[in-house]
Amino acid sequence: MKQFDLVVIGAGPGGYVAAIRAAQLGMRVAVAERDKPGGVCVNWGCIPSKAILTSAGLFEDMRNAEAYGIRCQGLSADYGAVIRRSRKVADRMSRGVTFLFKKNKIELFPASATVLSPTTVRAGGEELSAKNILVASGTEVRGLPGIEPDGRVILTSDDALAQETLPRSVIVLGGGAVGVEFAYVYRAFGADVAIVEMEDQLLPRTDRDVAKELEKALGKQGIRVLTSAPAKGYDKGTRTLTVSSGGKEETLTAEKLLVAVGRKVLSAGMGLEACGVEIERGFVKVDDRLRTTCPTIWAIGDVIGGTMLAHKASAEGVVAAEAIAGKDVRRPDPDGIPACVYCRPEVATIGLSEEEAKRRGIEYKASKFPFTALGKAVASGHTEGFVKMIADAKYGEVIGCHIIGAGAPDMIAELSLARSLEATFHEIGRTVHAHPTLPEAIREAALMLGGEAIDL
Repeated sequence: MKQFDLVVIGAGPGGYVAAIRAAQLGMRVAVAERDKPGGVCVNWGCIPSKAILTSAGLFEDMRNAEAYGIRCQGLSADYGAVIRRSRKVADRMSRGVTFLFKKNKIELFPASATVLSPTTVRAGGEELSAKNILVASGTEVRGLPGIEPDGRVILTSDDALAQETLPRSVIVLGGGAVGVEFAYVYRAFGADVAIVEMEDQLLPRTDRDVAKELEKALGKQGIRVLTSAPAKGYDKGTRTLTVSSGGKEETLTAEKLLVAVGRKVLSAGMGLEACGVEIERGFVKVDDRLRTTCPTIWAIGDVIGGTMLAHKASAEGVVAAEAIAGKDVRRPDPDGIPACVYCRPEVATIGLSEEEAKRRGIEYKASKFPFTALGKAVASGHTEGFVKMIADAKYGEVIGCHIIGAGAPDMIAELSLARSLEATFHEIGRTVHAHPTLPEAIREAALMLGGEAIDL
């Protein structure tokens, strides 16, 4: 039996980062992964979808090039080539993870894993002895009762990332990040698209002002958005979805139905509960050092709940590896983890929404600076959206920021740092930002909170 200090189950953005950090700390590490290294994010999520979104955005920009003084005649798109490029990008990144394993002397076992005991893992046909086990098994796509994906008419996001034929029409069931990103892609390449969301806004739990702005922008693109519209049933023969909307039933018909209603946690059947690991509603319970109720078993990422984001899992992976090494570390603060959506206009948020601040009884002040008043946005032709900043009323500490508009996912990094440093809106407002740039909108939103805005 091979001996390891740590066996990691799952090579996604949580597992592979944890494995590398553990190796840096001098541990002998093994990783078991049933799919390709990189997990869902690299192979069936973040990376290939962003490659497709980049193609969609470029196609949209070229269609609108005449507004910039550039004529583009005979423009067309090869959707199959777009998908094939995205698969090449994903494969390249997966090979990069494999290289990092070799570089850090991490042994990869390409197989499903089962926990046989608190210190033993079976990976394929081999049994591995481990002083510690880290569960980073993640999630998989799921359907709805009666609306089970078949890969042909009813699609999951995995199916959508692989199909090389652009459908003529699509109903997207689910208005979260995955749903709105695919809706934008399909519409950008010419499909008729409708989004159906059972909650009362797109991107549920996102700041309501941002959700309203996104719905308005998608509507301008020709995407029909139905909120407060739970699905009642689907007829595969007629390809018709029945929804409840405005107190009445309505039917929608399209060539494809994309089911984007969330993901299912992969914790069952691994042998965890037999080792004393407590699991609640599928989620593995951990303490603030990411240790489970079994002292030698740890868990990170989607499988422990919270926001299902790659960078959250990666941050937890570092914490878990360092905790196993005996360092005094704690899991990341959920309020300090940014979230991004890559449709157009892009969305990025961190910290508390205005609604959440009210729910927690926090006295706050809020500002909203529109991109229509920003020189770089006007010059680049991307004036949709705004920066909304929320600060504690007493001390001025920024407790939330919500951006919708071009470049939002890159801009939010400034606010991630600000949150880490407990910065106030005074400090952000007095920080010199290069001109002309989109992040100037962050400074202006901060200045607004103090009644000092210059460009509005």
